[in-house]
Amino acid sequence: MFSRTQWRRVVQSFNRCHSIAFSKRYLLYTNLGISISLSMVGDTIEQSYERYVGEIDGWNRMRTFRMGIGGFTVGFVCHFWYQYLDYRYPTRSIGTVMRKILLDQVICSPFYITVFFITMGLLERQSWEEFQAEVMEKAVVLYMAEWTVWPAAQFINFFLIKPRYRVFYDNSMSLGYDIYTSKLKYRKKPSLESPEAPAKGQSDQDLHP
Repeated sequence: MFSRTQWRRVVQSFNRCHSIAFSKRYLLYTNLGISISLSMVGDTIEQSYERYVGEIDGWNRMRTFRMGIGGFTVGFVCHFWYQYLDYRYPTRSIGTVMRKILLDQVICSPFYITVFFITMGLLERQSWEEFQAEVMEKAVVLYMAEWTVWPAAQFINFFLIKPRYRVFYDNSMSLGYDIYTSKLKYRKKPSLESPEAPAKGQSDQDLHP
């Protein structure tokens, strides 16, 4: 059992680390670390579920790594975006908060979703045609899903949360969204061929002697 003195030392050490991590000097690195970590956790949870239901055979470490890199680029965008919003609109009135939410949904969300798919496309060495097809198929769905979650979450973020904790709050709330992002990004297209269709070069007579 910890003594009262030992607990006090633990709390003091935690407070000291917290002050350093969320200081102006190190806030960017903290936000990037949080974004990378939770993106990888979200993908790991999604892969665990896919393994459980038999959709995949094993854990794809490269997929988790790529999702972490995607979290890095998104975290970088969100860090400076929130700083700009708080500099441009420093008050916490209802009108200001609603304006921030609208700007966040109309400007930042499409931008960082695009940045995410560009990052993943580069890591996966997609062709331009493959990138375009994936954006049209998945990015729009992801953006529409944002409207069901983030306006309410961002109201709390902009109205109650201190500016230095915005990315931390954003990423904590978005763990479920990260799981959905991983699921959508690596969703397999249904096969266009029926399993009962004759093989290429096989005639009806071959199938029905």
